[in-house]
Order: sequence, then C-alpha cells, then structure tokens
Amino acid sequence: MRTLLRRLFLLALCPIILVSTAQASETPFQRALDSLVRVDAEIAPDGRTAQALGVARHGTGVVIDDSGLVLTIGYLILEAMTATVTDIDGNAVPAEVVAYDHATGLGLLRAQGPLNRPAARLGDSSELDTDMPVLIAGFKGKQGAWPAAVADVRDFSGYWEYLLEDAVFTTPAVPEWQGAALFGPDWRLIGVGSLYVRDARRRPTRGSGNMFVPVNALKRALGDMLAIGKGRASERPWLGVFSNDQRGYVVVTYVAADGPAALAGLRPGDIILEVDGEPVRSMSDLYRKIWKLGDPGVSVPLTLGRDGGISGISVTSGDRYRYLKWGTTY
Repeated sequence: MRTLLRRLFLLALCPIILVSTAQASETPFQRALDSLVRVDAEIAPDGRTAQALGVARHGTGVVIDDSGLVLTIGYLILEAMTATVTDIDGNAVPAEVVAYDHATGLGLLRAQGPLNRPAARLGDSSELDTDMPVLIAGFKGKQGAWPAAVADVRDFSGYWEYLLEDAVFTTPAVPEWQGAALFGPDWRLIGVGSLYVRDARRRPTRGSGNMFVPVNALKRALGDMLAIGKGRASERPWLGVFSNDQRGYVVVTYVAADGPAALAGLRPGDIILEVDGEPVRSMSDLYRKIWKLGDPGVSVPLTLGRDGGISGISVTSGDRYRYLKWGTTY
C-alpha cells in the first residue's frame, strides 16, 4: 500500500513540475526552485584535493537568508581560490567562502552582490520516513527537478574519515546531485546532495540512489560555521587514512601524502585491528574510537595486521584544516 501511495504521489507531482512560471510564480514550489543557484569554484592546482576532485567544480547552492548566504555541499568549494554563484537568469556574482564543515560535509558561501533570490525555508529532517515523496532540485529550475522518494535514513561512513549520522538516501538516482536541494512535500529544504550510491535502498532489494546531508545537521553547526568557519565537531584528530570495510575488518586502501598516517608508516593493505587496545569492527567504529581520544595532535595507538603478523604503531594525529591548502576566499 505504501509503495502504491508513493507512486500515485510521484505521478501527481510530475505535472506540477511542468507548470508554467506564470502559473506557479507565487507558489511554495516556485519559491523553492527560485532559491537555487549554480555554484562554480576554481581550485589551486597544488591543492590537496585537486587531483581527486578536480580544479574546476560546479554544482547547486541554496540561498538560505536575505544577505546572500548560500548553502552547498562542501567538497565543491574545498580549497577554492575563487567562487561564483549564478542564478537561473544567468546573473553571476562573485562569492566568498564562509565555511567548510568536514563533520557534516556542508559548505557556506556569501554572494558579494545582490542575488535577488528568495531564501529557502528550512524543514525538519527528523520527520523523514521511508517511502516519503520528495523532490530533488538542481540549479536548472524545472528542467533540473526530479520526483523521488526516501529510501532510507541511516548513518553513512565515508572512506575519507567521514561519518554522517542520519544521512538521507533517496531513489531513483539523479544525474546532478552535487549540492542539489532535497525538498519535502511542504517544499521546505530537508537535505543537500552529496553522493551517488549503489545501496541507497538495501531492502527488500538493493537499489542505487543518492545520499543527502540532512538539514538538521546544518542547524546544529550553523552558528559555529558562521563564527569560526566550521562546526566544533570538525575539530577532531585526523590520520589521513583511507579505508574500506571488508568482512568485519577495516583495511587501509590509501594514505594521504605527508599526512600523519604516512609519516607514521601506515601503508595500503594494513588491517586496523585495534585503537588504543579496543577492537575495531567497522569504519564508523574506527572513527569513533579515534575521535574519543582527544583533540588533533593526540597520539593514536593502533594494532595492525600486516604481512601475516600483528604489529603496533602510534600515529600522532593532525589537524585536517592545517593540512588542506586554502585559497584566497577562505
């Protein structure tokens, strides 16, 4: 029954997306679309993330106040030298990077000129439920809007020492997810697009889709992001380890050049068995055990499986923000 209701809602939603601007100019739907802008960022060629994420990045941003504050996904503006926001009419305005919050994955820009865009209304992502109908919208207006449904709400562990609680997963997958806005049935913003994933839906069958950062994560971090450029939760010890979950073990796949793990001698293929004597069962378990040891700079004792044996190593953790190469906008 829930699946049938979802399909009926999506069928009903499709004609709404095709409503003319004249008809929809005053509707909450049109206001939601009007709050969206294109974000372009130029990254220094020697930036730490330049090779993996590119030096020219673009995606969607959402205007969230009347002073030109734009919310987007953080990796679009990570290590940016310059940034620009452009509305659907093609009006481009230089923007300053206000914040990058690694704990949530979100970023903030402030336009340096008038955008003449309405601010999106923030919703409550804690009210989301499986099969709830939603709209995914990019900077292209109606041409970039896709009806979708919530597939799951669960924690997400990223291989780059990233753990997001209550991540929102949607299906079907859409092509322009980077920074895309996720709107609920009331046209309030409930998430910001982060990734394409193959397991958005896990039951009863596995299905691909997209992962969104829930808007409630922004609400918790926003004050600190505006004050110090990041949320307090981002002030965590960082190793520079990239890893994967493999059958109950955490296996190192890569170590950041000149990062703490590399300097301590970790290498791809190492299995992280323990942190400070406590067993590690998963990436999320690994991160939580590292973070509870203290602030950046704390020593992190690791027990490793390597070359068929077991060895110990201690990593002096670092500060991710000091490692990154910030451009002139930050």
